[in-house]
Amino acid sequence: MLDRGGYAVLAAGTPGEAIRLAAEHAGDIHLLMTDVVMPEMNGRDLAKNILSLCPRLKCLFMSGYTANVIAHQGVLDEGINFIQKPFSKGDLTVKVREVLDRD
Repeated sequence: MLDRGGYAVLAAGTPGEAIRLAAEHAGDIHLLMTDVVMPEMNGRDLAKNILSLCPRLKCLFMSGYTANVIAHQGVLDEGINFIQKPFSKGDLTVKVREVLDRD
C-alpha cells in the first residue's frame, strides 16, 4: 500500500532482517512501521534497535490488539503512534502522513 502511495519502502520479514536493512541502507529512513507482537522481538525493542542507527526515525506501531490492551501489558507507552489492524489504505495513508508531519 505504501509503495503504491509513492513512498520508498524497505520491507523486512523479521526484526533481525529489519535491523540489518537499516544498518546497510545508505540513505535516510524516515519511518519504521512495525507490528507490536512478533516472533524474535517485540516492536518496541525493534524500534529501539533501529533508533540507535537512525536517531531521527519516526515510528508507527500496528496491532490487531487495541492500543489500551497493549499499553496495559507494558508493550507500548501511552501516546505512541498506533494504528489498529485491520486498516484501510485510506486510514494508513492518513496515519503515515500524520506521523511524518509531526515534529
